[in-house]
Amino acid sequence: MTDQTPDQTSEQTPGRTPGAGPSGTPLSDVLVVDLTRALAGPHATMMLGDLGARVVKVETPQGGDDTRGWGPPFVGEPDQRQSTYFLSANRNKESIALDLKDDSEGGDREVLLRLVDRADVLVENFRTGVLERLGLGIEELQRRNPRLVVLSITGFGHDGPEGGRAGYDQIAQGEAGLMSLTGSGPDDPQRVGTPIADLLSGMYGAYGVLAALNERHRTGRGSVVRTSLLASLVGVHAFQGTRWTVAGEVGRAQGNHHPSISPYGLFRCRDGAVQIALGSEGLWRRFCAGFGLDPEAEGLATNPERVAVREQVVALVESVFADWDSEPLLARLAEVGVPAGKVRTLDEVYTWDQTLSQGLVVDVEHSTLGTVSLPGPPLRFFAGDGTEVTRRDHAAPPVLDEHGVVLRAWLEEEA
Repeated sequence: MTDQTPDQTSEQTPGRTPGAGPSGTPLSDVLVVDLTRALAGPHATMMLGDLGARVVKVETPQGGDDTRGWGPPFVGEPDQRQSTYFLSANRNKESIALDLKDDSEGGDREVLLRLVDRADVLVENFRTGVLERLGLGIEELQRRNPRLVVLSITGFGHDGPEGGRAGYDQIAQGEAGLMSLTGSGPDDPQRVGTPIADLLSGMYGAYGVLAALNERHRTGRGSVVRTSLLASLVGVHAFQGTRWTVAGEVGRAQGNHHPSISPYGLFRCRDGAVQIALGSEGLWRRFCAGFGLDPEAEGLATNPERVAVREQVVALVESVFADWDSEPLLARLAEVGVPAGKVRTLDEVYTWDQTLSQGLVVDVEHSTLGTVSLPGPPLRFFAGDGTEVTRRDHAAPPVLDEHGVVLRAWLEEEA
C-alpha cells in the first residue's frame, strides 16, 4: 500500500511486485504474507485477496495446510486429489512451501524473511509463543520491516489466564456461549452449521488489517492487530449479550423462534414450513388483515404481550397456515407485504437466480481440476458513475508450492 506522512512523499513499499494485484482493485498495491492454516487465518487472507492484494501462502513442505487433508469430499485424480474444504478458503493466493526451521544460509527461513521485508501485511494464527521460538516474534518482524502490519489470530486471546489455549471452532462455540443459544431448547445445545467462530475471527481480522493500513497511511509505521475465536463470538452476541449485561437475563436456546419478537420464526404449513419476520406492529397488523385475524385480540395487541405468550402465537399462526401449501402461501405473504421466505438447501442456493446475480458463484481455472465453481466474495464495488468495478478475474486455490519457483526467482531478483 502506498503511504505518506506529512513530511514524506508517497512511494511504494520497496520490493513490491508492480501490478501484483488486479488493476483498479482496492488493495492491488498490498503484499500479504500468509503464515496461517486451517480456516480463521486463511479466511482473513482470502478476503484481502478478494480485494486485490497479492497473497503469498507459506505452507509446510510436509503436506501443506492442514485442510488439504480434511475430507471427504475430495475431488480430482487420486494422486492429485484436492480437499473441497481447502478450496473454500484459499482462492486468490499463491503457494510456496517453506520449512521455517531451516536456518541454513540461503535456506527457507531466509526466503521467508525476504518476503517479510517486502510485505505490507503478515498474518499468523500460531499458538502464543510459537513465532518467538522460531525467531520471528513481533519485535523482530517490525525491526526488519517497520511498516509491516501484523494480524495475529488466536483461540482465546494472546494473553490472560487462558491465553495459550489451542483454538478450535467447535470448542470456541461452546466456551463463548453460542451453543447455549442454538438448538431446539435449553437441553439441546447445538453448534452452528458452519465454523462460524473461525469465519468471524477471519472477518474481524481482515477488518482490523484495513484499519491498520489506513493508520499507516498517516504514520508511516505498521502495527499489530489481534483477535481471537472467543472475541469474534462475544463480538456478535448482540442483544443476547446486553440481555445479560444490562437486564440480568441469561438467554437460552429456544429453537426457530426469536426470543424478543413475535411472531418471528419458522412456521409449519400443509406441505412443509415457511419463515416470517414481523419486526414491527405495522407488519403485525398487515399480517392479521391479510389472513383474517384480529390484531387487537386480548393479549396479542403489542409485541411484549405476544412474546409473553409465544407458544400461543405460534399455534395461532400455524392454524392459519394449515390449509396452505408453501408456494402459494409465500405468494400470499408477498402480496400482503409480510417479509417471508423458505428454507433452501445448499444446492438450491447455488442455483438460485438471485445468488447468481450477486456474483456469489465464481468459476476459476484450477491447475489440476480444470474449471471449478466456488462460492464468491460477498462484496461488490461501484464507481461514482455506477459502473461496477468488482474483481472478476479470481485465481483458483493453489496446489502445494505451485508458485514456489516463481516466488524464489522474484526474491532473488530483488535481493
